[in-house]
Amino acid sequence: MVDETDLAHLRRCVELAELALSVGDEPFGSVLVDADGQVLFEDHNHVASGDETRHPEFEIARWAAEHLTPRQRATATVYTSGEHCPMCAAAHAWVGLGRIVYAASSAQLTAWRNEMGLPSGPVRPLPIQEVAPGVPVDGPAPELADVIRGLHRRLHAV
Repeated sequence: MVDETDLAHLRRCVELAELALSVGDEPFGSVLVDADGQVLFEDHNHVASGDETRHPEFEIARWAAEHLTPRQRATATVYTSGEHCPMCAAAHAWVGLGRIVYAASSAQLTAWRNEMGLPSGPVRPLPIQEVAPGVPVDGPAPELADVIRGLHRRLHAV
């Protein structure tokens, strides 16, 4: 269940997604929060560089592996504007991060791309639980769906 604290962090993810879009990248943003509610790390997409692995969720996993103990990772929460792709879900699970909360689901993003007549991506948009079944997951946040959809429409100028 997504609560008011979660929504506050998800709104920051949306701000980061907007920042990514403003610098010519895909609109995704993510935040890593510790068990006490302190923001530890945040990032947005950097795939416009040509490296399609530069997702913020993957960067969070890398940062957490380098800077946090296994216990700190397990009790942290990753907030993100869009549900983790399979690559990011696997990285999340491999480094032992805790809960994931997302604003828009992969199913929503797929439907929006279909509405815009865009081709499918190179990786199947699996739900996080199919890739990382032991990770607690909450989302989507219906309150943010229109904003996220709008960012993706702007990206593709539809």
